[in-house]
Amino acid sequence: MNGKTTNGKSHSAEEAAAFQNNALAQQYGGGHAGGWVGRLPASWVPYVQLARLSPPAALFLIYFPHFFGVMIAAIIQRSPAAQVLRASSVMLGGSFFFSNAAHGWNDLIDAPVDKSIARTSKRPIPRGAITPRAAFIFTATQAVGAALFLLLMPSGSAIYAVPNIIGTCYYPWAKRHTNFAQLVLGFCLAWGIIMGSCAMGLMPFTWGPFGGAWYGGEQLFWAEPSTASLFLACILWTVIYDSIYAHQDVKDDIKVGLKSIAVLFRDWTKPLLWLLLGCMVALLYTCGNLLDMGIIYYVIAGGGSLLSLGAMIANVELKDSASCWWWFRYGFWLAGGAIAGGLLSEYVLMT
Repeated sequence: MNGKTTNGKSHSAEEAAAFQNNALAQQYGGGHAGGWVGRLPASWVPYVQLARLSPPAALFLIYFPHFFGVMIAAIIQRSPAAQVLRASSVMLGGSFFFSNAAHGWNDLIDAPVDKSIARTSKRPIPRGAITPRAAFIFTATQAVGAALFLLLMPSGSAIYAVPNIIGTCYYPWAKRHTNFAQLVLGFCLAWGIIMGSCAMGLMPFTWGPFGGAWYGGEQLFWAEPSTASLFLACILWTVIYDSIYAHQDVKDDIKVGLKSIAVLFRDWTKPLLWLLLGCMVALLYTCGNLLDMGIIYYVIAGGGSLLSLGAMIANVELKDSASCWWWFRYGFWLAGGAIAGGLLSEYVLMT
């Protein structure tokens, strides 16, 4: 990430600032309008930016865990390919609308703070391209669209979405209340595993309002252990890449009073991330061991996650916003693809 000029000298401060203004602000900064987005009517572009649809990284941050849930349920139940394809398609459609709604809600709540942070000041609401009222209407319609996909899932699945809805609504305030907002985000994203399992007809846990067995007059709690292991691994995966992402704004976050793991640990973030990576890989291996998966799963899912996230942690320069953005933008694809590839390979070899 330490780019050089043709003369072998480091980029100037002006070039670095230009990179941040242009590259870092493209997607999550809300300023991207190139490619297919540039062909849309001008009035549509701010909503595409609000929903983080170009490039589609934000969508796949949400879809990956849903796909994980579909695949682990398919492995457990030895489900036919047609059922897997249908559930994966339903989860993709639901993830699309849920992603739009979640990002719209986050930006609506964060708009007053985004104005004070250089990287986010060009997002559609702070820059005045979308009014708060229009953003709320957009968010509400996308939430309704996501809810409609629950109707395509097996009976009893909708109640499982409630914890994620509550967590997603709370997340924008978590950054004001706790330094561990990344854990809240990790819970919300990892919950896609639960919904993906439900889409396959496998309810991953039962208790309280979710139903369950009764024994001796008491209701029993049951959780599918391999799904729980994958769920926890996915939380740690989110904490790792979002902590690196959060380092882009540490100075601004401190000024405006926002909290994060990056703000709390600062120069000690990397040792924490190495620890979390070790725990994540152990949980992925536990998931495979509980289901007697083959070596291909361990190599692709466990080994791929270790290599990709290990490279991210080792090479990212946490005090360099451009480096944090680059490793976040590309690093999560590799780990997400590794987990998805490991589960998919296990399913294909099993059938």
